[in-house]
Amino acid sequence: MPSIAFYTLGCKVNFYDTEAIWQLFKQEGYEQVDFEQTADVYLINTCTVTNTGDKKSRQIIRRAVRRNPDAIIAVTGCYAQTSPAEILDIPGVDLVIGNQDRDKLLDYVKEIQEKREPINAVRNIMKTRAFEELDVPDFADRTRAFLKIQEGCNNFCTFCIIPWSRGLSRSRESESVLKQARQLVAAGYKEIVLTGIHTGGYGDDLESYDLTDLLWDLDKIEGLERIRISSIEASQIDDRMIEVLNKSSKMCRHLHIPLQAGNSEVLKRMRRKYTTEEFAEKIARIREAMPDVAITTDVIVGFPGETDEQFKEGYAFMKNVGFSEMHVFPYSKRTGTPAARMEDQVDEEVKHARVHELIELSEQMQLEYAKSFVGQVVDVIPEGPAKGRQEAGLIMGYSDNYLQVIFEGDESMIGKVCRVKLTEAGVNECEGVLVRVMDPTMNQAANM
Repeated sequence: MPSIAFYTLGCKVNFYDTEAIWQLFKQEGYEQVDFEQTADVYLINTCTVTNTGDKKSRQIIRRAVRRNPDAIIAVTGCYAQTSPAEILDIPGVDLVIGNQDRDKLLDYVKEIQEKREPINAVRNIMKTRAFEELDVPDFADRTRAFLKIQEGCNNFCTFCIIPWSRGLSRSRESESVLKQARQLVAAGYKEIVLTGIHTGGYGDDLESYDLTDLLWDLDKIEGLERIRISSIEASQIDDRMIEVLNKSSKMCRHLHIPLQAGNSEVLKRMRRKYTTEEFAEKIARIREAMPDVAITTDVIVGFPGETDEQFKEGYAFMKNVGFSEMHVFPYSKRTGTPAARMEDQVDEEVKHARVHELIELSEQMQLEYAKSFVGQVVDVIPEGPAKGRQEAGLIMGYSDNYLQVIFEGDESMIGKVCRVKLTEAGVNECEGVLVRVMDPTMNQAANM
């Protein structure tokens, strides 16, 4: 039985893509082994979002070559897309394929097995207009299913290399998304997380069908309990989508809306498409439509030219908006982007201090948000035993508004919707007591 080992760097979309590629090899009779073991094929799915991503990708490729010099070393992902020549220069690499044509991977592997000549299969991704259909029917150890609906991005923010590595925005056909969603529900998943590189851009390239239409169509799928959007821009949440958030019982009370900076001048230099006023106004409208919604965000600290004044103003703005969690990143220069060439880069130490201030703020806001639910009942889908607390009989899962909740329970509850009363709030995890397990079969029995 031929064997394959995978290593994935980078974002959730990459992890999804790796899973999808594994399905192709699985169908061909491959077995998957650990990356530290000897395999016939090593596939490294790379990241290029920062310069460090490139470096780490190269280290992992070399590690695979050392592990088994006779193996086929295949490299895919974002770094492969932007720098195929750099990767082929690494001795031992057999195949470089970008973020497209991955359905041809097995043909390339067979060709290399016969000829043992390296192949550069990377094409210009800017010309690609079709969504690459790759399905993941099953996620090991997961109670949430990820469903990729979109690829690429048209925004060209000044700090970001992603449009060059992923191409322009392209959407998956709705029939195909809905068919896959039904299969995931049939496989027992109660929650689907819609994911993509710029998920809210879904439908930009389709005829009169957008993310809101897709959400209503998903809402009709029987057996699907929760729909979560992995990330969406404030500007993409229009009146029609606000109505879905308000009226669909399946939409999770959690939205991840990247802010990136709390000052309009900085946002402009980032080439973001909104001011802080517009952002705040949109958040207010979302909260009106969906009370208690958890709004999480991403923030880049120390963008070129960010003054102390602008940072302080941003800090106050974030505090005022009141996120339930912020993912804080120090700005890092990405070679090839306009921001890397900007004057007045911010000193590393200054960046570091600012990051700490915002992380502290984020933890305060996380705790405040969680505290507001103490005494309330939330729906939690347990994912497994609580880390480090298995012996106490505790299990862990996420509520629809993305609180991580730990409560007493057993394996039989995993993947089911549980009503849990929150007893204690914490920054990263909350504690609760089980009220009851919502079993759909019981409801039917009761109605007979």
